[in-house]
Amino acid sequence: MKIEVDYKRCEGHGLCEDQAPDVFELDDEGDLIYQFEGQDVPAEHQTAAARGAAACPVAALRVVQ
Repeated sequence: MKIEVDYKRCEGHGLCEDQAPDVFELDDEGDLIYQFEGQDVPAEHQTAAARGAAACPVAALRVVQ
């Protein structure tokens, strides 16, 4: 599983980070840092990553298989 991130859509709400802090993080400027950019999400983080993507209020995150 991978997560596609539309960084232009991200508004820095941080709901993804609340759901999956080991996967998503906001830096000091409120910009999203996605820990697994260009990689498959490790199995132990997939459930949390999917919850984080679903929590995004502006649909900047999308789960792809």
